[in-house]
Amino acid sequence: MEKIRIGIVGYGNLGRGVQYAAQQNTDIEITAVFTRRAPESVQTVLPVKVERYENMKNYVGKIDVMILCGGSATDLPEQSAQVVKLFNTVDSFDTHAKIPEYFEKLDAAAKETGHLGAMSIGWDPGLFSLARIYFGSALADGSTYTFWGKGVSQGHSDAIRRVKGVKDARQYTVPVESALERVRAGENPDLTTREKHTRECYVVAEEGADLARIEKEIKEMPNYFADYDTTVHFISEEELKRDHGGIPHGGFVLRSGKSAADNKFLLEFSLKLDSNPEFTSSVLLAYARAVVRMHAEGKIGAVTVFDIAPKYLSPLSEEEQRKQLL
Repeated sequence: MEKIRIGIVGYGNLGRGVQYAAQQNTDIEITAVFTRRAPESVQTVLPVKVERYENMKNYVGKIDVMILCGGSATDLPEQSAQVVKLFNTVDSFDTHAKIPEYFEKLDAAAKETGHLGAMSIGWDPGLFSLARIYFGSALADGSTYTFWGKGVSQGHSDAIRRVKGVKDARQYTVPVESALERVRAGENPDLTTREKHTRECYVVAEEGADLARIEKEIKEMPNYFADYDTTVHFISEEELKRDHGGIPHGGFVLRSGKSAADNKFLLEFSLKLDSNPEFTSSVLLAYARAVVRMHAEGKIGAVTVFDIAPKYLSPLSEEEQRKQLL
């Protein structure tokens, strides 16, 4: 069996997760890691060549798909359109409010050189997006609700770390339990963003940093914190490592509604994850497989989970899928 050759762009928690996921997929091999750091400073999970970001052009024809593992705040908006001009790509862009414009930019760049870029891949956006479209299509008269957490948001944590004076940070998204129970009870409440979640931020500030300014910048950050009740806790680096070293997450997609005969229905899809980046990486790897298969059939441009049929994700043949899974 010819293996799918993967490149990893950026090597933090998500990049390491891709290597863990590759160990469980026999049709995948990691060709190289590309980083903006000094390559010799990067310690990888598996023995693999580490290259400078600007050297990826030397791998054209040697890599089937690049998995972009940078943050959504600043990395992916810059990198995705650059890399997709050279390779097929998969990314986990998760700034929901900016997805339409991100799609347009990626689509234009990919079509320029005949590549395929799968964007906003993960569990939300990603698997939760599929739950929302499936549930909403099957239950026409109803309301859809998404609750995240309690868990660490990688994108939001990264956004905090970009604030001047922040050395490190973890951000927890916490569902408002009373709101979740109202949905499960079939009330179909009209909930605002602020009524569904709170955000807890644990921040290690650099010595001498203006804590009041940092807190204000975090709480007023558009698309991340401005619409939520947000609490900022300043703690030491030792406390962060001791009490917030893991990266758990999860959440729920629910649709509550009724039939024309007035029978009630409640649909629920949930995830509980010990490691947000490791699970996200597993989803990225499955969609990398799909991108390679779809590109071989001639598909180019930008795509989301809505455009990718489930059959492309599985390592099983279509015959095996029908026999074992249908």
